[in-house]
Amino acid sequence: MGAWFWWMIIGMAAVTYIPRAVPLTFLEGRELPIPVQHVLRNIPYAVLGALIFPAIFFVQENLWFGVIGAIAAFGIAFTGANVMIVVLGSIAILAVYSLFF
Repeated sequence: MGAWFWWMIIGMAAVTYIPRAVPLTFLEGRELPIPVQHVLRNIPYAVLGALIFPAIFFVQENLWFGVIGAIAAFGIAFTGANVMIVVLGSIAILAVYSLFF
């Protein structure tokens, strides 16, 4: 392991640490404006969607497998079901789909 390896680890640690430490340091005890709170509250959903959406099309060779699974998950989630119910429901629907196609 050369020096570049250690510099890469130190750089990755700094890039990971700084975005977490700066808000904690400078925003401690302050209340963020309501619009900013709403935006920050929705970031996990946006990131999750950005990670999952491309995988829908590459889950199997059959494109419809991912599309049907996504539609099933969206439909079950739209009813307000628990996350575990959404996952198990879409798995069950895809299991039935795979039996016939």
